[in-house]
Amino acid sequence: MPGWLKDAIFYEIYPQSFKDTNGDGIGDFNGIIEKLDYVKDLGCNALWINPCYDSPFKDAGYDVRDYKKVAERYGSNEDLYNLFKIAHEKGIHVLLDLVPGHTSEEHEWFLESKKAERNEFSDRYIWTNGWIEGIAGHPYIGGEADRNGCYMLNFFKCQPALNYGFAKRTESWQKAPDDPACIATREAMKDVMRFWLDKGCDGFRVDMADSLVKDDDENKSATGAIWKNIREMLDNEYPEAAIISEWSNPKQALKYGFHADFYLDHRGNGYNTLLRDYETEGGDKSFLKKDGHGDIMRFLNDYLPKYDATRKDGYISFITCNHDTPRPRRTLGMDELKIAYAMFLTLPGVPFIYYGDEIGMRYFELPTKEGGYTRTGTRTPMQWSEGKNKGFSTAPADKLYLPVDPSDDAPTVEAQEKDPSSLLNTVKALTKLRHEYKDLQADSEFEIIYAEADEFPFVYKRGDLIVAINPSDKKTSATLPKNTTKVFEIGETEIKDASLHMQPQSFVVLK
Repeated sequence: MPGWLKDAIFYEIYPQSFKDTNGDGIGDFNGIIEKLDYVKDLGCNALWINPCYDSPFKDAGYDVRDYKKVAERYGSNEDLYNLFKIAHEKGIHVLLDLVPGHTSEEHEWFLESKKAERNEFSDRYIWTNGWIEGIAGHPYIGGEADRNGCYMLNFFKCQPALNYGFAKRTESWQKAPDDPACIATREAMKDVMRFWLDKGCDGFRVDMADSLVKDDDENKSATGAIWKNIREMLDNEYPEAAIISEWSNPKQALKYGFHADFYLDHRGNGYNTLLRDYETEGGDKSFLKKDGHGDIMRFLNDYLPKYDATRKDGYISFITCNHDTPRPRRTLGMDELKIAYAMFLTLPGVPFIYYGDEIGMRYFELPTKEGGYTRTGTRTPMQWSEGKNKGFSTAPADKLYLPVDPSDDAPTVEAQEKDPSSLLNTVKALTKLRHEYKDLQADSEFEIIYAEADEFPFVYKRGDLIVAINPSDKKTSATLPKNTTKVFEIGETEIKDASLHMQPQSFVVLK
C-alpha cells in the first residue's frame, strides 16, 4: 500500500473545464498548474485528472486515440510532465485516468486490426469470423472494415473493445484470457502505465476496471487475475504508485489488487441513499437532505458488510460527485452540503472532491457535449471569480467548452474566500482537521456508536474521536462518554452532563 494514500484527499479535475490560460475556451495543463496553490490551500494533496490523451473527443476523451500523447488542446506532453514536477514540489500526487477496456476507433491499433491481412494487431480487439456473424449479448459493429468480421463495442460506437479474452467460450473466435493475443493486450496496457509512471505520474484511476474479460464469472475471476498481475508489476517496479478502480465492488476490486475502490452512485445502493435518493421511487428520502427524514440504516446495511470484508485489503473511496454524476447541489443547499462533506471527510477510506463541489456549483440541464448527454450539466467551467466567464477563460462566451452558471448568485471561489462561513472555508476546515488527526484518516478504526432506523443523530468513532451528525431539520440528542470535549463543529451543539444536544443541521467531532 503506498504510504501517501493514508492521508490523501483527492481533487478530481475535468481538464476541459478547470482553467483556460490561452483563451481558446477550453481548460489546459497550464491552467491546472496555475491553480495548484488553490488545490493545496483547499487541503487536497492529490489530483485525479480525467483523460487528457489524444482523442477525437466523441466521449470527452474516454475514446483514446494515442495513450502516450496528450491532446493538443491541453498542451504538450512536456506541459504534463511539468505539471507532475510542480505538483510534486508542492506535495501533491497526480493520478491520470487509465482507459484499459477500449480505444477510439481512430487508434493506430484498431486501424491495423481492421485490415483484411493478418498483422500483429489483428487480435488486439474482439472480432467475429464473418461479416454477418454478430456477438450475442454484446453491442457490435459490422460493415465498416475490409476485414471479414464484426467487432465488439464497450460503450459508444466509437469505442471498440480491446481483447482480454472470454471466460466462457462458445464460439471459435473467442479467445481464452491466457491466449498469447490477450496477454499481449495486457502487456500493452502495462507498457502505457510504465510510460506515464516513468514521466512522473503517481498512478491511475482505472475506467470500467471490472469489464476487461468478457462473459466473466460472477466473481470476475479472469478480470481479477489481470489486475493481480498488474499489481505485481507495480509492487515490483513502482511500489509508491496507486491504482484506484471504477468498480464499486470492493470485495472484488481490493482482493484483486486495487488500493482503493470508488463507492459509486448506483441507484438504491448505500451511497445513493445519502444524497441522491431522488433517483428512486417514493420521493427523496436522502439521509443528508434536511427534510428527507432519511434512514441511516439504508446506508449502513450496504456499506458495513463491504467495509468489514475489505478493511485490511484497501480503501473505499467516497466522492462528493464525479464527472458522471449529478452535482449534489442539484438537491442540497449550502448548509446541507457542509454536513454531507463533513461526513465524507470523516469516514474511513480515501475521499474525492469533484472540482467546484467545494463552492456548491450547480447541475444544469444542458444539450449533450462530446458524448456527455445527461452528464454534461456536471461538467461546466469552474467558477473562480466575478470576472468574465467567472474567471475560467478570456474567450468569448460562445467559444467556451460549456457555458458558465448565468445565475446572479453563481458561487465563486473569490466570493467564498472572503466569507468565513462559506462552504469553501468549511471544506478547508474539514480537510485541515482530517490532516491534523490521524484518527480521521483512511485506515484508522471505525465503530458505530449510535445508528437507528429513522432516527438522528448518526454517531461513530474514528480511533479515539467521536463524530456525530444531525443532518435533519429537528433537534436531537445522544448519550456520550463522560469528559468529552469539542474538537470541531458545524452549526450548534452542546454537551451537558453526558448528553450531546444537537441543533438542526449540525455536526461535531469530540475527543
